[in-house]
Amino acid sequence: SAALGGMEVSQLYNSGWPCPVTLIAEPESRMSLDAIRNLSLTSPKGPVTLGTLAEIISSMGPNSISRENVKRRLVVSANIEGRDLRGTVNDIRNEIAKEVKLPENYYITYEGQFENEAQASRTLLWTSLGALLVILMLLYSQFKNMRQSLLILVNMPLAMIGGVLILLMTGGELNIPAIIGFISLIGIATRNGMLLISHYNDLECDGADLYQRTVKGSADRLLPIVMTALTSALALIPLALTGSRAGNELQSPMAIVILGGLLSSTALNMFVVPVIYYRSKIKQKK
Repeated sequence: SAALGGMEVSQLYNSGWPCPVTLIAEPESRMSLDAIRNLSLTSPKGPVTLGTLAEIISSMGPNSISRENVKRRLVVSANIEGRDLRGTVNDIRNEIAKEVKLPENYYITYEGQFENEAQASRTLLWTSLGALLVILMLLYSQFKNMRQSLLILVNMPLAMIGGVLILLMTGGELNIPAIIGFISLIGIATRNGMLLISHYNDLECDGADLYQRTVKGSADRLLPIVMTALTSALALIPLALTGSRAGNELQSPMAIVILGGLLSSTALNMFVVPVIYYRSKIKQKK
């Protein structure tokens, strides 16, 4: 072991820096099987070669045996590129379940970054549900009308449409930064709906009829909604276009999702919400 792999026997200090002194056989004495067989050993009867005491062969085998919980453990690792991590792990599980038959007392466990991703996804799911509940309570406290509060929340799926479409168009993945982008869209979409509904209510207090306040209210709020969406979009474009640069791997997916959601929510908000508001008021009168 010392002759072939080397063994540190001392340290030499050079200008205050420690340098190891390693004992190892010369290269010509360890570069071939014949050279290893001819290594000289000391015995009580004089020098003998290593080949006279052991069979020297070349074979494949583990360079180390790892153990965990008093069980042997073999690690097979891989890096993922070009697709999502969780989907890759699920495909690996399905293929191994179909193709691999393990001997008795053997089993497979899957560990790695996908576990953190799954835990983060669950946390974000509960966080999103909590945010939706808080937003709904705040909207009800502001408008004192559950129907109008739910109407404002219609903007959320309108924003999600743009986020999903832009991910498909750009070949992006639904990762943690993208999910955070979807959560950010909740607040942006809610703001647009509040601008419309609050102005509808103001026009109703001024005595405007249903058709007039729907058309005039939408036209009055078109410019403020477009201006606020455009301001946010212009700030996100540099992040969305520089996803390949170092340091933007996390910011770019989030910016892409928010940018797509801004486009769809701004465009659809001015058509879908007024129509739903108009029809709901007609049914309410009936």
